[in-house]
Amino acid sequence: MSISKVYFASRELAESLIGKPSIAVISITDPGTPEANLHANFEHVLRLAFYDAMPADEYLPAPMPGLFDYRMARQIATFVQDLHNSPNVVSMVVHCEYGVSRSAAVALFVEAYSGAPLISREFTGEANQWVVDQLSQLRPELDIDIPPANAAPERRARPRPT
Repeated sequence: MSISKVYFASRELAESLIGKPSIAVISITDPGTPEANLHANFEHVLRLAFYDAMPADEYLPAPMPGLFDYRMARQIATFVQDLHNSPNVVSMVVHCEYGVSRSAAVALFVEAYSGAPLISREFTGEANQWVVDQLSQLRPELDIDIPPANAAPERRARPRPT
């Protein structure tokens, strides 16, 4: 396994990280906003821009400008596949503006594809369902499981190990 761990985070946190060749980044921003200011030492970076949105209904079909689409799903799948097939071991960080829904959805895909553990997986309950669905259509053999939204409070209630 070449992807050893998967993390998801906010843009602010991703911009504060010190870059290392052993960390790959999928950087998700809103269309029209500046790219995230990532450390120059990150060797593997995929930059995408799409809104945290989904089609309103069947009368407003995708693709719509700024909406996550098949082309972006392919870019993610190719990026992850290339890293996963590489002999070098990397950790994957996926970030979006707030680190809640778009990054969580993509991180769940990376976990399902690579088999690498998704750190803080229980906090992915608000993953963007449209992004998950598009990635699932691309790779239907993968089981991309979004945990229940109440999984995070259960973790917060548990005592920390000593």
